[in-house]
Amino acid sequence: MLCTAALSLAAFAVGQTRQSAPQDTAPQDTVVRIVVNLVQVDAVVTDARDRPVTDLRAEDFEIYQDGRKQKITNFAYVTAPPAAPAAPAARPARGAERSAAPAPTVRLRREDIRRTVALVVDDLGLSFESTAHVQDSLKKFVDEQMQPGDLVGIIRTGAGMGALQQFTGDRRQLHAAIDRIRWNPLGRGGVGAFAPISSAGGDDTAAAADERLNEFRADLFSVGTLGAINFVVRALAELPGRKSLILMSDGFKIFNRERDNRRVLDALEHLTDLANRASVVIYTLDARGLQTLGLTAEDSGRGFSPQQVQERLEQRRTDYFESQDGLSHLAHETGGLFLHDSNDLNDSIRRVLADQSGYYLLGYVPDSSTFKTDARGTRFHKIAVKVTRPGLHVRSRTGFFGVSDPESRPVPRTRAEQMVAALQSPFGATGIRVRLTSLFGSDLKVGPMVRSLLHIDANDLTFTEEPDGWRKTVVDVLALTYADSGRVVDSINRTFTIRVRGEDFEEMRRGGLICTLNVPAQKSGAYQLRAVLRDAGSERVGSASQFIEVPDLAKGRLALSGVVLRGKERADSGDPAAAGAEGRLEERDPQANPAVRRFHRGMALYYLLMIFNARVDGTAHEPRIETQLRLFRDGRLVYTGKNYPFKIRPGEDLKRLVAAGQVSLGGRIEPGEYVLQIVVTDTLARDRYRTATQWVDFEIVE
Repeated sequence: MLCTAALSLAAFAVGQTRQSAPQDTAPQDTVVRIVVNLVQVDAVVTDARDRPVTDLRAEDFEIYQDGRKQKITNFAYVTAPPAAPAAPAARPARGAERSAAPAPTVRLRREDIRRTVALVVDDLGLSFESTAHVQDSLKKFVDEQMQPGDLVGIIRTGAGMGALQQFTGDRRQLHAAIDRIRWNPLGRGGVGAFAPISSAGGDDTAAAADERLNEFRADLFSVGTLGAINFVVRALAELPGRKSLILMSDGFKIFNRERDNRRVLDALEHLTDLANRASVVIYTLDARGLQTLGLTAEDSGRGFSPQQVQERLEQRRTDYFESQDGLSHLAHETGGLFLHDSNDLNDSIRRVLADQSGYYLLGYVPDSSTFKTDARGTRFHKIAVKVTRPGLHVRSRTGFFGVSDPESRPVPRTRAEQMVAALQSPFGATGIRVRLTSLFGSDLKVGPMVRSLLHIDANDLTFTEEPDGWRKTVVDVLALTYADSGRVVDSINRTFTIRVRGEDFEEMRRGGLICTLNVPAQKSGAYQLRAVLRDAGSERVGSASQFIEVPDLAKGRLALSGVVLRGKERADSGDPAAAGAEGRLEERDPQANPAVRRFHRGMALYYLLMIFNARVDGTAHEPRIETQLRLFRDGRLVYTGKNYPFKIRPGEDLKRLVAAGQVSLGGRIEPGEYVLQIVVTDTLARDRYRTATQWVDFEIVE
């Protein structure tokens, strides 16, 4: 990892002439609170036809704690923010209608969030059949049901923290998470919803022992599922408003044949308390859909009497319904819905999102004994909400441990605690202003790689004065790069001591500090880099995370590197690539570099990227490539450039073409956040693989 106060990048070839862009035509308070002077819970009320009821008053409710009626002191009905209107679809580049370039993703800010949805796939407990249904449903949700302002996470219970994809509005990232969902043959789910009836025979004692072992394994996997959900709920606790978690599973048992499953019940109780404090409503979907519980084609009754066949069918029905107990209980305890016996999982997801449209907030002052401990430890208190108006149904949270919120969420104090907390947060910590830019590229010696530029605002660092005018700051850096499997492929955990003085110090304060991290990416797929910085002097923490896709260059398909973007006060009239090689494109504005990308109106933007695997014409012995620029603001297409033929420079490697160009920003362009997209079309390639696109975000300031 290299940290410098300046960054120099040169261009090598030009692929497009200059183009000019025309003029561009509150978080909600905590829903659930558990403190010594207030217990506040949310509730949803529906009528007999399952329609929401929104006109109730405080006197229409009764609330009980441990069977004792409480006086309602706080009351409100909260309507969820409406979804933002979808941006119009952008037209594809000419000659690429069948492989239209997708519009780039809008970076979702905290204030833009309208719905937060965690889709948890229980790959520890899904059958092979259910896994396929879940994948198809998630793809349909992302492509058709997801709306602007949706913050979505897709998490597998069988993966580590690396598979906890950052909550995002980026459909590419979500599709990458969906593609990683696999049936786990070592989990508690079989090939089908239940094991087929097999031929009679064998040792009954051994069979009984196997059954007890399988029951023990199922218990462990069930606790693993609940532990993964626990981790997701902790991440959701930082997000504003009321959140929904949708668990897709083949179910798990709360009870076994001889006694209550205490291991699972304890995990459920703690998860219920955590979800209630985090304002998370858990909805559960039985991924098996509508099942036939009679004999199937896979069953074999050979060697069994009719009575024995019937006994096994009865056991199948019992196991099936008992496996739904855990899903039903989890949804009931957190005020959610248990949706089952439906082959349309997307309709179930639609019902969940509709259920989040509004809710009541009810609060009361708890008794002084609520937060006291006794010889048995902290007590779990039961809550019951009732509606006095006849014909209505109410769903609410059902309990909490007698611990106040500040006590249940201790503040991270040590270096490790502070950095791990920031690493796990779905939003970047903002104590230190950090900006992360990760770019895919390919080096002739190293091969495919991801280069990440981490920009640190030096004004947020604590400098101490030393003799002879030196100033010193100490920065802790924790950076992890995850493959799409959740495996860590590279990590850095170091402490840097930086000493500067004079003009170097002033330059660092103006332009910040840029750290470069290069990670080899020998395998294609989705990668995610998470970086956390901690100022040792003030203990302030900043973090950032970025998703990046690495194409498989060995397949010979058209692919692009990341886009390097920087600015200059005036555009050059000559070759921008040649100018870059001669070093005449140094930025006067320290914010106009590839790591920050904050440009003033009237600047010229210079971009650079590489084009891999372009087809070569057999007669002319050169590629036939067209390039096009598109400009987006807030997800809306505001400018589409012409298609320009790519110009080949003498001696270029035809498999690794370097494209560069410049865009003049009009002096009247509106300030705001923009995305520059570059669309490359290979007219010699097949329709499906003839178009590739990359984009880079930037900001226009006054």
